[in-house]
Amino acid sequence: MDTKYDFGPVSGERIVYVREVPVAELPEEIRAQAMGLETLYAVHDASGERLALVKDRRLAFMLARQNDMAPVSVH
Repeated sequence: MDTKYDFGPVSGERIVYVREVPVAELPEEIRAQAMGLETLYAVHDASGERLALVKDRRLAFMLARQNDMAPVSVH
């Protein structure tokens, strides 16, 4: 099947990815600010660039939505 199909205009929805990050894997300066947490949540854009680190999953999703982005969990 080699038929091209026009799916119409791009929706414009900006998707970001939320994933759990062990604090132990982060640079020392970030670990020092983690205040005893063992896990943080990272928000990444489609290219993989980390946009933010937050203390919990709920906050990551709320942050994305407040910035007109559509959050998706990464396992």
